[in-house]
Amino acid sequence: MIQKNNPSVIRSWCLYDWANSVYSLTITTAIFPLYYMGVTKNDATGNMVDFFGFAIHHSVLFSWAVSMVFLVAAFVSPLLSSMADATGRKKMFMRISCYIGSMSCAALYFFDEASVTFGICAFVVAGIGYSTSIVFYNSYLPEIATEEKFDSYSAKGFSLGYIGSVLLLIVNLVVIMNADAMGITSGEASRWSFLSVGIWWFLFATISFKGLPDVPPKKMQGSILQNSFGTLAAVFNIIKGLPLLWYFLIGFFFYNMGVQTVMYLAPIFAVEVIQVEDSQLILTILIIQLVAIAGAFVLNKISSAVGNSKALLVGIVIWILICISGYVVQKGIGFFTLASAIGFVMGGIQSLSRATFSKLIPIDVEEHASYFSFYDVIDKLSIVLGTFSYGLIKDITGDMRNSVVALGIFFLISIFFILKIPSKTVYNTKIQ
Repeated sequence: MIQKNNPSVIRSWCLYDWANSVYSLTITTAIFPLYYMGVTKNDATGNMVDFFGFAIHHSVLFSWAVSMVFLVAAFVSPLLSSMADATGRKKMFMRISCYIGSMSCAALYFFDEASVTFGICAFVVAGIGYSTSIVFYNSYLPEIATEEKFDSYSAKGFSLGYIGSVLLLIVNLVVIMNADAMGITSGEASRWSFLSVGIWWFLFATISFKGLPDVPPKKMQGSILQNSFGTLAAVFNIIKGLPLLWYFLIGFFFYNMGVQTVMYLAPIFAVEVIQVEDSQLILTILIIQLVAIAGAFVLNKISSAVGNSKALLVGIVIWILICISGYVVQKGIGFFTLASAIGFVMGGIQSLSRATFSKLIPIDVEEHASYFSFYDVIDKLSIVLGTFSYGLIKDITGDMRNSVVALGIFFLISIFFILKIPSKTVYNTKIQ
């Protein structure tokens, strides 16, 4: 039996956020997108790149690479979760996913203008490793904590992740800005940063794993394949009979399309559309991370005062205003203000979403990994649709600002479902 709210276990759990968040910041947000845009920029070809023999616009390729990460992960995660539940080896599967992701990050050191296909493939594999490890990480929360602690522990994990990722980013930026003095090019310095992410993620995750408990195996019948997608179908049937959880997941699907698409593609938008200089963009990303720490705790306080659904609505409304502003924003103070707003709601709404879902799971559930696998599939499919539609609208219209309009519509749709959830109630129910 796992002792809940054990301080050392909670520290180990939060430490994994510290370990993996360097991937989110350096690879998906800060340095890698800028490096990618730099090495694939080609005015002579209209910024078209060769990918397995196909000519694709470099920003569209990046968008669709993100879609591929989560499309694959959406199908793989249920299988892994089922195996974790059946064997009681959740930590082992989390470790394997983490190590695949971290080593793929390190492999990006070899990505340059002559190896675009290799770079994109390594980026995709790193993303799959990251996203599959997160489903196990998230599913640990109800195993190690009591419900009243979900919000605070979730916010603590996100905040610790932001702090760690900012620290490594600052170190890497110092190296990049002083590359000439060190006798290397800025491109080489960027590749060293990818290697540092892989090492950081690997080492701190290993420490985290030592403190995380093993979860006893769950009783299951049938094959792994039957237990994976069959379990998802069973969870889906149960969720349909739980209106609060059903409404939350539909609302989450739509607002998460917008949140995650902004997180993954905002740097590309800033460089290509607003034409923000690299140094300004990186400074902006640092501001976003620092503001996100405060945002996670502020939304946590709001949820404590008025309830989870009202706090989520506050975040969604801010995101809609961000999309409206993003359509017209230009360089200067307006851009920095918009970036600060993104930072404020970015971490907070993710933390609150994870905590809200944990509260809505039926209280007599034993297979937490299966429920979080379902949550993870919804999360990943929403990212696939969001990033794919973003790239598709850009490809069809030629203007990335039109893609921002679609994100605003996604957020607007989500409001109708979150409004159906009472803000203060005893969420958890028993399975009928």
